[in-house]
Amino acid sequence: MRFRPLLLALALTAPLPVGAQGDSETVVAGLSQNEVSITARFSGSEIMVYGAVKRYAPPPSAPPLEVIVTVEGPLAPVTVRKKNRRYGLWINTEAVEIDAAPSFYAVATTGLLSDVLSDTDDLRYKVTIPRAIRAVGIAGEAEDAPSFTDALIRIKAEQGAYKLSQNAVSLTQDTLIRTDVALPANLIEGTYKVRIFLTRGGRVIDMSENEIDVRKEGLERWLTNLAHNEPLAYGLLSLAIAALAGWGASEAFRTRRA
Repeated sequence: MRFRPLLLALALTAPLPVGAQGDSETVVAGLSQNEVSITARFSGSEIMVYGAVKRYAPPPSAPPLEVIVTVEGPLAPVTVRKKNRRYGLWINTEAVEIDAAPSFYAVATTGLLSDVLSDTDDLRYKVTIPRAIRAVGIAGEAEDAPSFTDALIRIKAEQGAYKLSQNAVSLTQDTLIRTDVALPANLIEGTYKVRIFLTRGGRVIDMSENEIDVRKEGLERWLTNLAHNEPLAYGLLSLAIAALAGWGASEAFRTRRA
């Protein structure tokens, strides 16, 4: 009997399980495919990202639920150079080494990005494209160093590697989530990270993460392995192919003239 007050106190002070929290909302997500194979005929791919909001109580009426989907390719260091005109020539005058930048980065949202995500949570979760780029200490490498990051984003966007698609995520009855993300033909191998964020009032309330494995297959994989494991053989093969192509072009030209 003397243990009953202690047990009652523990029951009252213990945290509620997730399912018992009245305002708990979580996202359950999936992908149309988890693997992408790069072959000789690969011209890009499209991934469907879908999910559902799991609730344990009626959702609040305000602020509205919003969704952000990001797809991030492998990170790699990038050198960004700036050209200036000197003595009538355009030459590289400054350079900045960015620690790590995604090879591919796509952001899709249910609304305007500025409305669905706060600066605080953008900094915490690194959701937007500028936040996904790690450029620590570049201020001391060149004057107006932030302009180099802006230039990288602009160039990647022109190449189709960085994308921002606002109002591109469908949220049906505040429950069902879907968006399609186009992957370009110039993908590099590696693991691509897919994240889905639920937000209310710009604050992230839950996040789900999945992965896409991108790998070269067939002839492309054989050539890649040969270049990395047998560079001499790869070089000789490249010379042989170039010589054969030159000879073939010469023969075709000679035949046409005859």
